[in-house]
Amino acid sequence: MKITKDLMIKDIQKKFHQTYNGLKLEFYKKSHEAHTASPKESQWPENTLLSVVNPDLIDGTLKLNSDLTVSDFEQMMEKDFGLHVQVFRRSNQLWLQTSATDDWTLEVQNTKGLHSIQK
Repeated sequence: MKITKDLMIKDIQKKFHQTYNGLKLEFYKKSHEAHTASPKESQWPENTLLSVVNPDLIDGTLKLNSDLTVSDFEQMMEKDFGLHVQVFRRSNQLWLQTSATDDWTLEVQNTKGLHSIQK
């Protein structure tokens, strides 16, 4: 997945969700520790350009690896692109931050999210 300054948050969210239908990605103004939730009030709107989120962002490619834990993925986004993200998992009609299960892989989280939709 290409990450460039001229993309909007919603572009990255869409690409992420296309790969992991049971998950979604939200962007925040501040970083967070593993197993810690991010407050709603520090969330960036989806129509924000990545150049606004991180003016020093260096364009690059993010390889989505299903074996990565959520924590490792979120840390990689911060380290490689200076973007503070939080993965959410579908739980029936709700979207839950995966903070309590940051040690699960993206694949496990996605499978759990997809199973909750089918019930």
